[in-house]
Amino acid sequence: MAADPFDDVFTIEDRFYQQGYQQGLQDGEAAGRIEGRQFGMSTGFDKFLESGRLASRAVVWANRLPSLQNSASPSSSVGASAPASTTQACRLPTLPDNARLGKNIKMVYALVEPETLSTSNVDEDVQDFDDRFKRAQGKAKVVEKMIS
Repeated sequence: MAADPFDDVFTIEDRFYQQGYQQGLQDGEAAGRIEGRQFGMSTGFDKFLESGRLASRAVVWANRLPSLQNSASPSSSVGASAPASTTQACRLPTLPDNARLGKNIKMVYALVEPETLSTSNVDEDVQDFDDRFKRAQGKAKVVEKMIS
């Protein structure tokens, strides 16, 4: 039996469909990796930025605790010839002397301390980071309520 000369014409649509499908699949895999990496970097940056903000707030709160405030006045040698109004140091008001408040502030910092947070992309480390960050957010809300 002879080959049908119209077989190529009748199957051209299926061949183009399969060829386009395979090409789209390959392009999609490459683009998905690139987009996934960009999304992961952006999300990781946002998470670490927010944890840094919490750590900074905890440092400021800790320095406002009465037990840690330095009661010494600014050095008299700074601006000795300047008027007295310009030599006064700007200070934030002290927080209430409350042991529970101090403990919560220390806990916020301990949970988001940058040196102890892992930045590796392993499921366990990501889960640990997210868990610690959420706990620190909760503690920060407690501190905010206590000082307001």
